[in-house]
Amino acid sequence: MPAEVGTRTSIPSGAPSEALVRRNRLPNDRRTPAAARALVRSVLEETGLVGLLNEALLLTTELSTNAVVHANTELEIEVSADSGGLTVTVTDFASGPVEQLTIGPRNESADIGEVAERGRGLLLVDHFASRWGTVHEGDGKGVWFRLDQRADAVGMVRLPSASENPSLGALTGLLRSGTDRHSDEGLTDLATDLLSRLARLTGAAGGVVRLDRGDGMGRQLLARYGRAPRDNADTIRVPLAVHRPYSGELELDAAPEGYALALATMVAERFALHLENDRLRRADIRRQTWITFLAEASELLAQSLDVNLTMALIPQLVVPRLGQWCAVHTTDAWGRLQLAAATHADESTLAQLHATLAETGPESLLARLEEASRLGTQVMFGSPMEGYAVPLVARGARLGTLAVGRHPKHRHDADEVAVLEDVARRAALAIDNARIHDERHRVARTLQASLLPPALPRVDGIGFAAEYVPTGSEVGGDFYDVVPSGDDQWLVVVGDVSGKGVQAATVTGLVRDVIRILVDDGKELSEILWRVNRTLVQRGGGRYCTLAMASVTRQSNGTLGVCLYLAGHDRAVLVRADGKTAFVGEGGTALGLLETITSPDVSITLDPGDSLIFYTDGVTERRRGRELFGSARLREASAPLAGYPADVMAARLRSTTINFSVEEPRDDIAILVLRNDA
Repeated sequence: MPAEVGTRTSIPSGAPSEALVRRNRLPNDRRTPAAARALVRSVLEETGLVGLLNEALLLTTELSTNAVVHANTELEIEVSADSGGLTVTVTDFASGPVEQLTIGPRNESADIGEVAERGRGLLLVDHFASRWGTVHEGDGKGVWFRLDQRADAVGMVRLPSASENPSLGALTGLLRSGTDRHSDEGLTDLATDLLSRLARLTGAAGGVVRLDRGDGMGRQLLARYGRAPRDNADTIRVPLAVHRPYSGELELDAAPEGYALALATMVAERFALHLENDRLRRADIRRQTWITFLAEASELLAQSLDVNLTMALIPQLVVPRLGQWCAVHTTDAWGRLQLAAATHADESTLAQLHATLAETGPESLLARLEEASRLGTQVMFGSPMEGYAVPLVARGARLGTLAVGRHPKHRHDADEVAVLEDVARRAALAIDNARIHDERHRVARTLQASLLPPALPRVDGIGFAAEYVPTGSEVGGDFYDVVPSGDDQWLVVVGDVSGKGVQAATVTGLVRDVIRILVDDGKELSEILWRVNRTLVQRGGGRYCTLAMASVTRQSNGTLGVCLYLAGHDRAVLVRADGKTAFVGEGGTALGLLETITSPDVSITLDPGDSLIFYTDGVTERRRGRELFGSARLREASAPLAGYPADVMAARLRSTTINFSVEEPRDDIAILVLRNDA
C-alpha cells in the first residue's frame, strides 16, 4: 500500500469531525516516550480501539524517542481517535526542515538499507501506518500517522510474514530492550540480549559487539552471541555512534539485505545510547577522582615548608597516577635547570632515567625542558622518554619544570594533561611558599643571632654557659648577655620582651644596647633598671620586658658574690655543691609598664661548686597537653646536676625541657648557668 506523504495543518483528511482529540506538551526528558505511550493507551481504551494498541505504541515510541534524541526540544503529541481508527501527531520545535522521506510502493526491490540510512523512524511508520505525512504549524514541525480500524478490508495494515520480515511483537520487544532500559550497569548483558533478539529476527548465526574505551586496552570483546561473524561479504558491520575516546562496532553474521541491515543499525543506535551513558558516568567518576587527587595533593604539599622535602614529594604524587616517571627541575640564579628530584615506577630503570636527564645537546630531553621553562608553555617530547614538560610558575616567577613520562599502555589524554598542569601550578606554589618560609626562617635566625652574644666570656674559676632554642620563623623576645663591668666583675642579664616578630626584636636590641652602654658608663644596677624602664616607656611601643640582672664579683676567698635584681622575672634556681636547691630573688616590677618601678635586690654567695640557673618562661611554660613543665620540675631536674660543669648543666636542662613533650615549643627557651668553678 503506498504511503501518502504531505503537509497538513490539522487532522488528516478522512477523519470524522466528531473524533476524540487529546493533546499534551511533554518535556525533553528520557521519560517522555513513556508518557506519550500512556496518552495513546488511554485514548485507545476510551474509544475501544484496543486492536490498534501494539502498532500505535510501537510507532509512538519511535517518533517520540527520535524527537527527544535528535530534536532535543520539548514535543507536543496530539492523539485523535474515531470509529475508523487512530491518528497520532508528534511535533518538535527544533529549527530546520523535517527530514523528508518519500517511499514508493512496497516491493521486493525496495532498498531498505538506503531507507534506514535516511530515516529509520519513518521506516517503521511507513511499514505499519495506513497513511502518514509531515506537519508544519508555526515554529513546530513533526510527523503524523494514521492507523485504520478496518479488519478484513482492502487497505488494512498488512503485517509482514515471519518469512519475509520480523513480526510486530518481535520488533516491539527489540526496540523496548534498547529504549526502556536506563541502567548504566550490565552493558554486557544488555548487548548479549540485543544480539540474541537481533539474530532471531534476522536469522543470523551469531554476532559480536566490540568496544574500545580508550583506556589503552584496545578494542575488547564486550558481548557475543552464537558464532562469531567471519570476514566475508555475508557480514554486517555497523559502527557504534559514540563519542571519543569510546569507539566500537556491532558485527552480525548475516547478509546486508532486507531488514537485517536496518535492524542491526537500529540496535547499534540504541546500544550506543547506553554506551554514551556509560562513558559519561565513567567520565564523571574519573573527574571526581581527579578532584579528590588534587585536593589530597594540595593538602600534602601544604603540610611541608621545607624546600627539599617539597620537591622530593612532587614526583611521588605524580607517579604512577599521571605517568611512568617524573622529574622536577629548578632554575638557578642564571636560569639554568638543575635536577631536584626524580622517580620512576620501575626502580631498576631509575639510574637510566638520571643518565637521560643529564644528557645535553640540541635534541636532548634537557633541551626540551629548557624550552618549556624559557617559553613558559607546555612542551611535548617524543620517544624514548615520551611525555610532557610543564613549567613551574608561581607569582609570576619561573621556578623550573615538571616533566612526566607517558603511561606504559597509553598516551596522556586531555583530562590527564589538564590535571598535570594543575598539579604543576600547585607544586610551584608549594615550592615558592617553602622558599619564602625558608628565607624568613633564615632571616629570623640571623636577626636572632645578632641579639645574642656571639660567645660568653671565658674566665678562670667561673663558668658561664647558655642554651637558646628559637621557635618558628619569627624572631623571639628572649635574650641573654654577660658583660664585664670591672676588675673581677661581670653583669649577667636574662630577659624576655613581650611578643614576637620584628617589633619585639627591635625592643630586645634596644634593651640590650642600653644595658651595655650604661654598664660601660659604670652605672649602678638600680640606676640601670630605672633608665631601661624609662626608655621602654618612651620608645617601647607598648611592649614590656621582664629582666633578671645579677652583678657577679669574685671574692679573694674563692667565693662569688652575687647581687640579684628581678624585674618581673622568674626566680633563679640556686644549686649547691651538695645537690640542695632553692629559688632565690624577690619579684619586682616589669620594665616598660609604669613610670616608677620597684626591684628589691638579693645578695647571694656562691661557694665553689655552687651554681645559679637563670631561665625564661619558655622553660616553665613548656606544655604536654594541659600539663606545664613548671618551676618545680625545673628545680627537681637541676639537683642531680650539681657536680657538672656549667655547659653540661645548661645542655642537660635544655634536653630535659625539650623532651618533656613531643610538641614543638610554642615559646623561645633561654637558659643561662653561672657556676663557681674555683
